[in-house]
Amino acid sequence: MALNNPAFANPAFQEQRPGLTPPAASGAQTQYAAAQHQGVDVAAQAQMEGMYAAPSAGAVETDRMTVEDTVVKTVGLFAILLATAVVGWVWTLSPLPDAGPTMMPWIIGALGGFVLAMVVIFSSRKKIRPGLIFAYAAFEGLFVGGISAYFELIFPGIVMQATLATLAVVGVTLALFASGKVRASKKATKIFMIAMIGYLVFSLLNVVLMLTGIMPETAMFGMRSEPSFLFGIPWGVLIGVFVVIMAAYSLVLDFDQVQQGVRNGAPRKFAWMAAFGIMVTVVWLYVEILRILAILRGSE
Repeated sequence: MALNNPAFANPAFQEQRPGLTPPAASGAQTQYAAAQHQGVDVAAQAQMEGMYAAPSAGAVETDRMTVEDTVVKTVGLFAILLATAVVGWVWTLSPLPDAGPTMMPWIIGALGGFVLAMVVIFSSRKKIRPGLIFAYAAFEGLFVGGISAYFELIFPGIVMQATLATLAVVGVTLALFASGKVRASKKATKIFMIAMIGYLVFSLLNVVLMLTGIMPETAMFGMRSEPSFLFGIPWGVLIGVFVVIMAAYSLVLDFDQVQQGVRNGAPRKFAWMAAFGIMVTVVWLYVEILRILAILRGSE
């Protein structure tokens, strides 16, 4: 009887019939052949049932990138980040007697994270080194913990607000992407790249103006701290909202790349790069939301 499942159309799954039974064959031989054939069918069915009952092959067995393995690696990196963030928080708020909070965790974490990020990105084409990605997560934790403690000291409660807002943006973005309502497109990606270049130029110019003393010391965020308003909203907040939207779309691109890697059958080690990319985007999103809230609370 022909099988309905086209997956079994391969000749390897078809019954082989090299020749007909000779007319002279006895009834006993015919019965023996039928019993043997039935035994083969039973054995094949039992083997097939065992294959279906067995757990599906994962990333370890296939050595291929999977969404589940990427999620596990991402959670692991964020666990490292949170652990060192606690260290950065305590370090920032535990300076020498008669001294204010120290910015050393913030500075060390930012510089170390930037250097490691560049090494990871530019060396990934030759070899992916999970150890460097672990180290990056640790330095990012120092940075996040240090900057969070510093802002919390100035604006009590701001860290919880920024954390909840970040989780909300990530959750909504992931839900929209998973439902298919938001997808990366070539046109949107081009606009995103142009906006990113413009934002990087603005950020670099802002840092130069702050370091050279052109911006007053009271301007905590440089040009973002300008008291100009548009419809009652500070410019720094408008810029921040625009950047948050860019970070959210960057998350969409990250999720899309994960799916593309899985579809391409990328080696399992590339899940580390995906987890690294997601962490970079989420930290960027958190810092930007933290800055928006600080500008809002500073203008009150």
